[in-house]
Amino acid sequence: MTRYPMPELKDLPEDMRQRILEVQEKSGFVPNVFLALARRPAEWRAFFAYHDALMLKETGSLTKGEREMIVTATSAANQCLYCVVAHGAILRIYEKKPLVADQVAVNYRKADITPRQRAMLDFAMKVCLRSHEIADADFAALHPHGFDDEDIWDIAAITAFFGLSNRMASFSDMMPNAEFYLMGRVPREKK
Repeated sequence: MTRYPMPELKDLPEDMRQRILEVQEKSGFVPNVFLALARRPAEWRAFFAYHDALMLKETGSLTKGEREMIVTATSAANQCLYCVVAHGAILRIYEKKPLVADQVAVNYRKADITPRQRAMLDFAMKVCLRSHEIADADFAALHPHGFDDEDIWDIAAITAFFGLSNRMASFSDMMPNAEFYLMGRVPREKK
């Protein structure tokens, strides 16, 4: 599951344990990333604080599904199995399209997405793979699709943050939970 031992939930600081239990209550399982990163509490708190600031924010024009598209496409470019599977599952749920995550992960240019989303992913992929080439023209290409400069910052920040996440997951050999593979593909069982 990972090259580093994961701590036991009972041994974690109360704030971390509480957050993990909330995630477990909502999803029905504990995503491996929560325990894999918990071995270093200060880094765990910083990681999830920045994650939440980017992915749960209520301002800007990016939808939750679009945020997950960015994560899925760029994580695929970074060959991060954990993030493609986990965030692909969340993408399927937000977009209510069981095929979209696979399409975005394999080739977003052929995916069943809007021209706005394609432009967003074009920019995200450039940030992911060639950020040193970003120029004013890249911003200008996004404005006609309704993205303002703050939205563009969000696209870049999500891409950059998940570049970190991808590398942490890959080097540590973090594997996706089995539950992620069926999420958004098969109706969830009622409790």
